[in-house]
Amino acid sequence: MSTPFTLSPQLGSADAGPVVVIGLGVAGRAVARALRDRSIAVIAAEDAATEDHRALAAEVGVALLESPSETELSVAIAGAVAVVPSPGVPHSHPCFALADASSVPVISEFDLAQLWDHRPLLAITGTDGKTTVTTMVTEMLRADGRNAVDAGNTDVPLVEAIDDPATEVFVVEASSFRLGRAQRFSPRVATWLNWGPDHLDVHATLEEYEQAKARIWADLDTDAVAVLNLDDPVVARNRPGGTVWTFSTTQPADYELRRGADGPELWGRGERLLAVSELARRLPHDLSNALAAAATAEAYGAARPAVVSVLRSFSGLAHRVQEVATHGGITFVNDSKATVPHAVAAAVRSYDAVVLIAGGRNKGLDLNELTAEVASIRAVVAIGDSASEVEAAFADLVPVAVATSMDDAVRRAAEQATAGETVLLSPGCASFDWYENYGARGDDFIRAVTEYIAARRATEAAGACS
Repeated sequence: MSTPFTLSPQLGSADAGPVVVIGLGVAGRAVARALRDRSIAVIAAEDAATEDHRALAAEVGVALLESPSETELSVAIAGAVAVVPSPGVPHSHPCFALADASSVPVISEFDLAQLWDHRPLLAITGTDGKTTVTTMVTEMLRADGRNAVDAGNTDVPLVEAIDDPATEVFVVEASSFRLGRAQRFSPRVATWLNWGPDHLDVHATLEEYEQAKARIWADLDTDAVAVLNLDDPVVARNRPGGTVWTFSTTQPADYELRRGADGPELWGRGERLLAVSELARRLPHDLSNALAAAATAEAYGAARPAVVSVLRSFSGLAHRVQEVATHGGITFVNDSKATVPHAVAAAVRSYDAVVLIAGGRNKGLDLNELTAEVASIRAVVAIGDSASEVEAAFADLVPVAVATSMDDAVRRAAEQATAGETVLLSPGCASFDWYENYGARGDDFIRAVTEYIAARRATEAAGACS
């Protein structure tokens, strides 16, 4: 049981005493800098210290513990006022048990940001779609004339974003790591998009992962609005008290999909938003994201015309069901951001017939769940560390090949596909076996597709001339 922490001036001044920061990734660095900017002593523990980490510690004035023993870490934590683990530090890390043993609270960057800054927050969580909806809501607020900034589980942690005094409102992408370790988090609007198994490489159980997501609604003030996906049973069963706005593509809700005279339409709070045909993206998950974004922005007070203008223009983000190219009637789609089976199922549902490229570093999940939409999957190419798990999951269902590189995967998938079908990179796993991140994996897929198509065209041209 973690030690309770009261947000108080103890972390508002140099009198606070040291804070132990676990890990110096993007968020850990931002937390360390933010604490030092407020003259608060910092001890950083980094299990894989590099020259870059050492340079940062020297520049900012942080005491760096490199690959500390449990005894060294225990001494540091026992003398600290709080411990701030970086996102992704697993539940099994000794810092949590050591903090409990010394009655030192474990907190999140969200706790620090709310201690130091009181501007409004809109928060979005979910297994899939967080970044997309966060981006859409930020654009909607900007279209409404508000100085909005996206932060959190993005390139800019919230403790860094609050340094800009010009920002009116922060749209926070809230990961389970940050939510689960926050002692108190009270956004003005709190949106939970969906839930699916994920992050068992960090959370001890799926129940803990669900509880971490549900923290987004745990401390809402009386004037806050919770935005809830009625189509997701896990989200729906965590429905909070207070004001709740719902969205759904399958049933009546505050923001819903309706059948109009000329086709399906999106509606919000009893009024038509726009026809689905007016959206730049119209795949099934795009409709749910659009409704969630509209509800979130309007719950904060964004004007309807600004919301609709973004719904019409938003064309999606890279590596999220991103169409790369078409050749010979085969469409190649990059969904590298899909790092869990739940996300793969959402992508596969968007197409009639798919040759799926899947695999990577498993996040502790059951990869048999990749077969949830097998009726639309014609063949599978397995990649990465989990290739054997992917192969086993599909072995008795569809043809499976194992590839040794992305070029090999694209070639094998293209050879299996026929005109009218889709080659879909939707790995259902993390990228860290072959790549630095999912973006690098997606970029390599785009390169491999581009080069494969160029080679095919050259071969076809040579054949035509012979």
